[in-house]
Amino acid sequence: MTEQAVFVLGGGLQALEPTAFETEAEFQELLARHPRVLDFGSLVGGRPLRLVLVAREMGVPTSADSGPAYRLDHLFVDADGVLTLVEVKRASDTRIRREVVGQMLDYAANGARYWPGALLRRSFEETCAADGRPVEEAYRELLGDRSREEFWTVVEERLAAGQMRLLFVADRIPPELRAIVEFLNRQMRQTDVYAVELTQYRGDGDLRVLVPRVHGEVATAAKSASGRGVTQRTARADMDAAIRTRLDPEARRVASALLDHAAAEGRLEGGTAKYPSMSVYYSVAGRQVPIWTLSLYDSPAKEELAFSFGSITHHLGLDGAAAFAAALPAVPVLAEKLEAQRAKGYRGWPSVPLAALAARPGAVEGILAAIHRLMAGRETSA
Repeated sequence: MTEQAVFVLGGGLQALEPTAFETEAEFQELLARHPRVLDFGSLVGGRPLRLVLVAREMGVPTSADSGPAYRLDHLFVDADGVLTLVEVKRASDTRIRREVVGQMLDYAANGARYWPGALLRRSFEETCAADGRPVEEAYRELLGDRSREEFWTVVEERLAAGQMRLLFVADRIPPELRAIVEFLNRQMRQTDVYAVELTQYRGDGDLRVLVPRVHGEVATAAKSASGRGVTQRTARADMDAAIRTRLDPEARRVASALLDHAAAEGRLEGGTAKYPSMSVYYSVAGRQVPIWTLSLYDSPAKEELAFSFGSITHHLGLDGAAAFAAALPAVPVLAEKLEAQRAKGYRGWPSVPLAALAARPGAVEGILAAIHRLMAGRETSA
């Protein structure tokens, strides 16, 4: 179907015709200079999303000692400390259909492992200098009442926990890519995935109109408690109410003990899914490390505790993750998953039903003791 022109009225009628981007480099430069075309949705509390460029062609290593193996087109960050990874392709590039998805997942998986906060901060400040933008001005959009160190610590924590956005941007989004994006968005717990179709219209002289169309928001709304782009987190009161109404007394004791310990010794953060969930960060080796997430799923109804071994390994290394796994209580279903994690390098989310913990005397106390060992830097097995 032939695409219609867009008309601008003002001192006469001018037709703007749809025009392809001449080169991918032109397309990329436009996004780097004008990220507002990608600002859709809202931050926590309803604040408008404003993406700020961290780096163009951001290097992505595949090991702790290697240089970049890949280059991501753009890396942005928002004031909540959530990174946005952007890959740009023109419709004429056949890789826009499927290959780009594998590329993006490579970037996300390896970036979550090998982009420390210090590297991200340096990349951001070097980009500001290269663009002639005062660093203080750029930070004003991001920091609020936080220090720079605190902000980049939050960025690193969220990245290690898998909290990020993946954006595929093209002048045409093929149906195959749209279907993959919507599927990934429904399945991924912490990561939002979008495809942005950016159509360009040109008129006389330098007049251009850019029209973005976002795919994937319906899937995001389906996994978000608050609908389109507005993130609301589970509060402790919400969690307590769900625990009281859904759990039997023994499972209730386990859940409450975990949350009470987290409130006293760590930092609780509510989840953003439709079901109630909370994650906890503990101070380990001078870092705030996400350790576990308690989720009360609605459909099918189940309650489980999942350990964030990807983040633990990211922050503490393989030996630290292995020591923590060895210190956890020998609950059969959890022990099996931990053994599988050992073979895979402790990168996943091994989980255990609350009912299994409640049925095992001393299990919750064993988990809290393992967390204390981790916080104290001791690697003694249980």
